[in-house]
Amino acid sequence: MAMALMLRSLFTLLLSTLFFSDVSSTTITMYNKCTHPVWPGIQPSAGKPLLAKGGFTLPPNKAYSLTLPPLWSGRFWGRHGCSFDKSGRGRCATGDCGGSLFCNGIGGTPPATLAEITLGNDQDFYDVSLVDGYNLAISITPFKGSGKCSYAGCVSDLNLMCPVGLQVRSKDNRSVVACKSACFAFNSPRYCCTGSYGSPQSCKPTAYSRIFKTACPKAYSYAYDDPTSIATCTRGNYLVTFCPHRR
Repeated sequence: MAMALMLRSLFTLLLSTLFFSDVSSTTITMYNKCTHPVWPGIQPSAGKPLLAKGGFTLPPNKAYSLTLPPLWSGRFWGRHGCSFDKSGRGRCATGDCGGSLFCNGIGGTPPATLAEITLGNDQDFYDVSLVDGYNLAISITPFKGSGKCSYAGCVSDLNLMCPVGLQVRSKDNRSVVACKSACFAFNSPRYCCTGSYGSPQSCKPTAYSRIFKTACPKAYSYAYDDPTSIATCTRGNYLVTFCPHRR
């Protein structure tokens, strides 16, 4: 009962942040619904400013909000199974960024689920991408914007249905901690949409990308996935949730 009340009050706080922030700025809130800590990583696009040193610790059932600069673009991902010393050096089981708590502009090592956003003058574009593989379920939910402003992301845990050939297993080999993309696992033109498969007409969904799509129907499952996987919203605020499928 106490946990339910705590989660309800946290969600109320999140909504007030997303709905009542300065109308001229964009707020992005990262919320960890997982039962374990997540270490979000942030990588700005070329020429865009670094936020929060590129990474931090987010305990279970906690949230962290950032104000995004105008026209900012970049990607967010969750690191899992991390251990860092007092200086911020260490490593993560998945999504590691150069062995540092603060990613400082470095991207996450695949496989890692990506939440991508580009702020525009008239319209924002956002998506969840599995093109680099999957490690944690992520969703993006817009608030207070106008336009379609649809949900993007996962509805279930892909690690539970990951094919053997794509699995990244824990050190003790007891569990699947991430799921490689077929491109990363096999480096084949058919799966990477390169060479003679380098167009939307020739690079079609595969058995592997369909498994990804089942877990995350509102996410990019491979390079030439349905373009409707990109969502749009005008002047919204955004909630990025790790493990959104958890109740």
